[in-house]
Amino acid sequence: MTLNLEPNITDPDAFYDELLQAHEGLDKPQSDALNARLILVLANHIGDRGVLRDALQAAKAV
Repeated sequence: MTLNLEPNITDPDAFYDELLQAHEGLDKPQSDALNARLILVLANHIGDRGVLRDALQAAKAV
């Protein structure tokens, strides 16, 4: 499986709004913990270590 870096989210603005809403009312440590849990949930969903490794490298390169 190859890492897809092209836009691929249906209605990205709505997703961004949902993401912001999920963080409403959280302090910085709670927000960071939510982000960490979200990363782990999505990493588990992807499951492919090669794709995850590529995603880590792509995120570091930005």
